[in-house]
Amino acid sequence: MNDPRGTRDRILDAALNIFANKGYHDTRMDEIVEASSTSKGSIYFHFPNKERLFLALVDQFADLIERRVREAVEQEAEGIARVRAALQACLETFGRYRRPAKVMLVQAVGLGSVFEKKRVDVNDRFANLIKEYLDEAIAIGDIVPVDTEVVSYAWMGAIYGIVIRWVYTGEPDSERILSALLPMLLKSVGYEETTA
Repeated sequence: MNDPRGTRDRILDAALNIFANKGYHDTRMDEIVEASSTSKGSIYFHFPNKERLFLALVDQFADLIERRVREAVEQEAEGIARVRAALQACLETFGRYRRPAKVMLVQAVGLGSVFEKKRVDVNDRFANLIKEYLDEAIAIGDIVPVDTEVVSYAWMGAIYGIVIRWVYTGEPDSERILSALLPMLLKSVGYEETTA
């Protein structure tokens, strides 16, 4: 029986591996056909070109991060605990999925306006998610009122900067990132964690 969803997932998995190993420009669609054990027709049915396939990978990774963040946040009471859980889940997901992170964050740079627009869209998506949890924390009195839109974009910049370096070099490790970045970001909105 034909399984279009399974075929699409196989194509995305194969594309991720090849993009991660060879880079966007050096990857040929024929290589993805071979690696996914599909046909050219199947690939072009799901993705009209290499650009759309790459953008689908970016969306898939962004969906994964958002799902992990929302799952982590659901376990917490409203307020700063949700902000902390969201940041921690985001950083842990990047740590666990370094190859897709590299494809999404590194290879999309310099690939033109379509990729830049996608990067901006993903950045907006996560800044809005951070803003949502900061607004909750303000509403219940965990933090004093701040411009959550500006703060959420500043946080995204900090996260992006450190994660890009980590994806390139492997340093600092994800545990160091969490232990240093998380308290700094929380302190930037007037929240200081107390150590037991």
